[in-house]
Amino acid sequence: MNYRHAFHAGNFADVLKHLVLARVLAHLRTKPAGFRAIDAFAGLGFYDLAGDEAGRTGEWEAGWGRLDEPFPLVVETLLAPYREAVARVQERHGASTYPGSPALIREALRPTDQGVFVELHPDDAALLRERYNADPRTKVMHLDGWTALNSLIPPPERRGLVLIDPPYEVPGEIDRLGSRLAKAVAKWPTGIFLAWYPIKDVGALERMMTALDGALKRPALRLDLMIDRPDGLRLAGTGLVVVNPPWTLADEASLFLPALAERLARGDYAAFRCEAIGAPD
Repeated sequence: MNYRHAFHAGNFADVLKHLVLARVLAHLRTKPAGFRAIDAFAGLGFYDLAGDEAGRTGEWEAGWGRLDEPFPLVVETLLAPYREAVARVQERHGASTYPGSPALIREALRPTDQGVFVELHPDDAALLRERYNADPRTKVMHLDGWTALNSLIPPPERRGLVLIDPPYEVPGEIDRLGSRLAKAVAKWPTGIFLAWYPIKDVGALERMMTALDGALKRPALRLDLMIDRPDGLRLAGTGLVVVNPPWTLADEASLFLPALAERLARGDYAAFRCEAIGAPD
């Protein structure tokens, strides 16, 4: 419970996570039926990049800060929902604001949709309530994210997504991600799941992916973004498993992943991966 995302808001991992989240939300909005978006590890909702925490690390400068220069049009088209949501949040809260996943979800909600934001840290949950409980479309819960993952699905709407991005402070969290994700998908086979992971211990990640590939009974995509050579010491990349991905996401990722890898690389090394895992359709 010591983790504070304010120190890392807007970094390269957020860029990938939030871009893919915005793409999935845009997909859900293409159908008139309502959906529910559950954020199992919600944080504060939005962050001040000019604040003390973000200023101490400056991580956002090598992430969101590198997106000022436009990409080629085909990539910019895919980034549009992400950029537009950030712009709307900044209009309300200031130009130095960067939205976390709850803020991005809220921007995508229609009157028939619901957002559920789960946060365990008591101070963060209290601030999250102040920011979002007045909106009838959103609800904040002070609860452990792994508990919420089991108890909140399937939702009444039967359409929607679950975002799982734990802080990875506990040993074995990568393995827990894989096992808990497989169980959650079995409980809600038609839901879209976005499970985030850091790329640092490559061996542990590959073992989890092999087990998850065998356990998943639904189609999924593995999306990796590498900005440095992995050395096991520092964060070299970031990734998402997207279960029941929108049918366009693989083609979209093949365009935005190489563009992000080139733009966000720390030095002369950049790489990406977009591959199918789990059971085919």
